[in-house]
Amino acid sequence: MPDPLTSLAVSAGFYLLVHVPVITRILIRPQREPASRLAWLFVVLLLPFLGIVAYILLGEVSIGRTRVRRVDEVRDHLTSAWSAQREVTPGAPSPTGKVEVTGESSRAAHPGADGDATDEPSEPGAYSHLFRTAGAINGFHPHGGNHATLLEDSNASIDAMVADIDRAADHVHLLFYIWLTDGNGQRVAEALERAAARGVTCRAMVDGLGSRGMVHSAVWKRMGEAGVRLAVALPIGNPLIRALRGRIDLRNHRKIVVIDNRVTYCGSQNCADPEFRVKAKFAPWVDAVMRFEGPVVQQNQTLFASDWLTQVDDDIADLLGPHKPASDRGPGFTALAFGTGPTIRYSAMPEVFVSLMYTARQELVMTTPYYVPTEPMQEALCACARRGVATTVVFPARNDSWVVGAASRSYYEELLKAGVNIREYVGGLLHTKSLTLDGAVALIGSANADRRSFELNYENNILLEDPGTTAALRARQEDYIASSNEVTLEMVRAWSMGRRLWNNAIAMLGPIL
Repeated sequence: MPDPLTSLAVSAGFYLLVHVPVITRILIRPQREPASRLAWLFVVLLLPFLGIVAYILLGEVSIGRTRVRRVDEVRDHLTSAWSAQREVTPGAPSPTGKVEVTGESSRAAHPGADGDATDEPSEPGAYSHLFRTAGAINGFHPHGGNHATLLEDSNASIDAMVADIDRAADHVHLLFYIWLTDGNGQRVAEALERAAARGVTCRAMVDGLGSRGMVHSAVWKRMGEAGVRLAVALPIGNPLIRALRGRIDLRNHRKIVVIDNRVTYCGSQNCADPEFRVKAKFAPWVDAVMRFEGPVVQQNQTLFASDWLTQVDDDIADLLGPHKPASDRGPGFTALAFGTGPTIRYSAMPEVFVSLMYTARQELVMTTPYYVPTEPMQEALCACARRGVATTVVFPARNDSWVVGAASRSYYEELLKAGVNIREYVGGLLHTKSLTLDGAVALIGSANADRRSFELNYENNILLEDPGTTAALRARQEDYIASSNEVTLEMVRAWSMGRRLWNNAIAMLGPIL
């Protein structure tokens, strides 16, 4: 009969043999906040072996060695392409930075000026530090000469996209996290087919998880047969094998449309009906999208190109650079596009949010469906209200993610005590990701104010300085507020003990969500 002490010693030895390397990895892994390390230590120690499996699958932001190698190839290629273009473009400005090639990408050279060879980066004056913060992510410079239209609603956004695709003369580039085969999804697909039939080069890219239904549909097949070039970002394939090559839940969450290097769209909307029938009980999904013209178009083009080249052997580098200028309609506002993702430093997106919050002097309004902030972001939002800035955050009253919804509400009491005005939108699922600052600066795009957008997803946003465009977005935010219920400190303190425990327990997992 085995000695109990010997058996215990063997079990303890095996436990240490398995757990110590994982715990050591958690402690020494770079780019981890102390809260994240503590959360993962808690999971690994509380759930022996199962916690280790969870960490292996979800604990590290890795897209796999093959993809990283491809990232480097794209970076080097775009660097060489820019250098060659500069040599054949007399008077072109020298490159002044690098671009973080995203979508499974790292860095690539980018033209220092995004318009004609005589175009110079603009200085946004009092808000130059905000543009430097966002520009440092990809090496882009802010440029004037931009114009934008805030589309009325989700259907109007699709109407405008279809109209621009029908006017396209050279190329159409689309990238969506979710593209459904519903009414709006079919309309965009048919517009691409019409464009391809008249000789326009059409490229469409979707996320492998978010658009899995589209990828396996007759619509996708029909577009390919019509001549539309198709690609899938971060394909899953066999989930078990895919998990061994890199973290499976890293997703391309971007929404980018570029047409003829002259028009681009940026916002929160996927290619779908507002009824969003895959999650119809939360409908309608309420989004905001802007249509841009000007130098910022080519920055979005570069983000698309880096995603496309990482996944497809279809060189589109010649669409970048000064010999392919973006539209310049004379006077216009300053804007800058930027993209983040797991192959870029994890703090890039929250740095922009925090910088905006500390810059506010009179008013800051933010809308986001998902709020699981970093500690610096929560502190910045509270500090904003404490120094007398009228600070408002609008969330959806009903969230399609019960986990994120619970985590978000765990932050309510601290925000309310600091003086932040919290509203919950009741007209559907408020999906708009927006921020307006002092009636002068606006941020719009795909990034939520949560750790998934900050660390795991590929995202794209546009930062702009313009009173008129900011006023339009601020008016839209006011529409959301008018359809929202106010959340008070008394209401939060009246929550049951069970609800508070649940929210706070889920929030503890925030660093690993």
